[in-house]
Amino acid sequence: MITKKNLIENLKTLIYALIIAVFIRSFLIQPFYIPSSSMEPTLLIGDRLFVTKFSYGYSKHSFPFSPPIFSGRILTDKPERGDVIVFKTPADNRTDYIKRLIGLPGDIIQFIDGNIYLNNNEIFKTIFKKNDKLFCGNQNLNVNTFIEKLPNGRSYKVSYRTDISYYNSDKFIVPENHYFFLGDNRDCSKDSRYLSQVGYVNKDNLVGKAQILFFSSDKKKGSIFNIFNWNESLRLNRFFKKIN
Repeated sequence: MITKKNLIENLKTLIYALIIAVFIRSFLIQPFYIPSSSMEPTLLIGDRLFVTKFSYGYSKHSFPFSPPIFSGRILTDKPERGDVIVFKTPADNRTDYIKRLIGLPGDIIQFIDGNIYLNNNEIFKTIFKKNDKLFCGNQNLNVNTFIEKLPNGRSYKVSYRTDISYYNSDKFIVPENHYFFLGDNRDCSKDSRYLSQVGYVNKDNLVGKAQILFFSSDKKKGSIFNIFNWNESLRLNRFFKKIN
């Protein structure tokens, strides 16, 4: 028999659980799902990852629904070039994007002949794999994959289309308190190059640092709810993999 006392105790337990969940999500870690191919080959569609909320301090965007409880950031720690970061896109201050940090405040970024220049110095890259394949939406792109190395020593894989690539650009001058982000799938990414869609990202829009993959599945090879297809759909080699 369910009594009034039992209902009250169950309600208290539920409230406590919700408070703990909100606390963990806001101050410690938050899981995210990768829905697009803009960060391939680093992150694949179907990857699930943990983002640490404390890495760069806290802003209103650290909390669910971005409540205007305070302005600016507190307990701030500056991100480093090469970090893979989740942020709220400046277009609506609501949608979560994940990209790689390339430019810091005051930096000058420019594409010349398909190469990236940071403060008038070319970012060094070496070929990793030619005639590779990556997805872009429903398209299957022919790409060359490189190892790109930033001035601070951080290196990671990036891919460029072999036919039509993002070739030349004007100079991007990163404003104070803003950052410049790029996707690793360079020709299939809405990022800071597209000023009307993403542009420069204010420091207050940073949500957290992508740290580790904890699960990954290829939905094109079957649903994760079909246990008889796990040998094809689950990417076991990506489980608990550190994000570079």
